[in-house]
Amino acid sequence: MSAPAAEPSRRGLVVLFAVVIVDLVGFGVVMPALPFWAREFGADAGTLGLLQSSYAVAQFICAPLWGRLSDRVGRRPVLLGTIAGTALAMLAVGLAPSLAWLFAARILAGAFAANVSVASAYITDVTPPEERTRWMGLLGASFGVGFVLGPAIGGVLGPFGHAVPMFAAAGLAALNWGFALLRLREPARHAAVSEPRGRLAVLRDPVLRGIVLSNLAFSVAVTQLETLFAFFMMDRFHWDMREVGFMLAGMAVVMGGIQGGGMKALSARYPERTLVVAGTLVLALGFATVPLPTSVAWLLVPLLLAAVGRAIAQPALLSLASQAARPEERGTALGAFQSSASLARIVGPALGGALYDASLPAPFWMAAALLLAVAGAARGLPRGAAGGGAGAPAVIV
Repeated sequence: MSAPAAEPSRRGLVVLFAVVIVDLVGFGVVMPALPFWAREFGADAGTLGLLQSSYAVAQFICAPLWGRLSDRVGRRPVLLGTIAGTALAMLAVGLAPSLAWLFAARILAGAFAANVSVASAYITDVTPPEERTRWMGLLGASFGVGFVLGPAIGGVLGPFGHAVPMFAAAGLAALNWGFALLRLREPARHAAVSEPRGRLAVLRDPVLRGIVLSNLAFSVAVTQLETLFAFFMMDRFHWDMREVGFMLAGMAVVMGGIQGGGMKALSARYPERTLVVAGTLVLALGFATVPLPTSVAWLLVPLLLAAVGRAIAQPALLSLASQAARPEERGTALGAFQSSASLARIVGPALGGALYDASLPAPFWMAAALLLAVAGAARGLPRGAAGGGAGAPAVIV
């Protein structure tokens, strides 16, 4: 009886992952180009941080709204609306004639990019709890694929003009909307037993609140490398947009490989709490050593550690959040989880940019300290479910 029901769900997930991949390719195309474009408009690291923070302000405001709206009207219409908005926002970014315009366009893009919570809720609608970490890992792998292709495409297109990657991202988003319109179906919804609570009411649950706060600190840390990597490579090694794009793509290959394949084995063997602790410790070591190498060859070691640690910890945190939420409130709860990442991307880039202007290693060492704190706090989180079934060893960290 379960096989026929499961098959449509799996087909829906395949379509969802395809939509997410194209969405993230469009986002990734912008990554290597934006810092160079901002610097051409006269931005220093602090201004770049504020530019990234403005994008995150819009995400922070909109993520719980999209999640709650998807609980009420469905996942599909919200995803379609936000993908269409992304296409328009990327077009506006490509037309930016000034730094002020660039700020406004990035705010618009951030508002429509806050739909990760809806994709996450879609997964929780159609997967059993014991398989959720695996599917969240595949969602992370979809991000990884997008971040592999996106920066590589952006690096290739960037030399033809800073606007070209932005127009390419807008075109991809438009194609993605057409594909989703034709192929994406509304998932079978869990029957709601009560009116979903608001974001603050959901966070009264101490377990969910602890997971969200851990994600807040984790996300502040990872934004340091996301925001400042291009400036760091320009200032330390005199790299250009093409080289930065391909380095970002290489890191994404590592993350996508782990989240697409390795997370299935890891989540079957270890509970989520163990994966969070281990991943954040590896990530902390990577961040602490990023400023030390004097050659790109040696820099590959801390960058590899950072990619591996993030690939392990991030989907495990997301899975813990989905398990802590009531079924009828998963969209709202995951919206709160996504809001914590958006809040971190408000604080983290602005703080990191200011620290970078004062001392190049400072933002990376601050990130390492935050990650050590997350690893300590994660020891008090629930263990979560190891998906390997009976006989799978449960390791408590």
